Amino acid sequence: MNEQTQRRQGYDFVYDADQIADIAPHHFDTDWWASQNRLIGHAQGRGTVAFIEAGETGWVLRHYMRGGAAAKLLTDQYLWLGVNNTRAFREWRLLAQLRALGLPVPQPVAARVQRRGLGYRADLITARIPNAQTLAEILQKQRLEAAHWQALGRLLARFHNHGAYHHDLNAHNIMLNEAYQFTLIDFDKGRMRRPGGWCQSVCNRLQRSLQKLSAANTNFHYTQTDWQALLGGYLAASDAGVYGSKPVS
Repeated sequence: MNEQTQRRQGYDFVYDADQIADIAPHHFDTDWWASQNRLIGHAQGRGTVAFIEAGETGWVLRHYMRGGAAAKLLTDQYLWLGVNNTRAFREWRLLAQLRALGLPVPQPVAARVQRRGLGYRADLITARIPNAQTLAEILQKQRLEAAHWQALGRLLARFHNHGAYHHDLNAHNIMLNEAYQFTLIDFDKGRMRRPGGWCQSVCNRLQRSLQKLSAANTNFHYTQTDWQALLGGYLAASDAGVYGSKPVS
């Protein structure tokens, strides 16, 4: 990882110079990629995520969009508190830090921020995870074995043992490849924290996500037994005394 920052044409960039030798605004422009016949497509139902034919595995280009009630008014604008406090710069650097710890997250490629008065807009490019689908997509097609759920539980414990906080861990933010290796994605608003009670909250959020998907889809392959397997792997790999209380059973 060769982190570089640059201000160019009214934009602030942070990027890995080993992956992009000369950063430019067009790297974040889907129309430009389309003109080069290198725009592969968009994530289903989410026009803010585009897949690009670039690098060794392809890139994922994400434009930051607001959620909740604020989305109707501000859409994609955030309060400016300095470039290093922007969502894009923080997530790019968090991914770099997590990869340095040996944790499976997408490789950060570049981030771009454009300030406009008191606000800013932002974009992030990460490397695409080859031959992978979200956990939500996988479970609509097949059931995972107990060993896979246990492996996921152990992985979550690894993240938490390091103090890696995921703000919105759900079945759509966990990728699984053909070798049944898990990767966590979308660390927007994530950060490093001292392990504690939040670890349980993160696990509870994932459990609610799985329960909600299961209730909405009769063909969704998830049961309480699967969660118990995940929980077993999680607790076996957790540091003693880290979590304060166990995740819900």
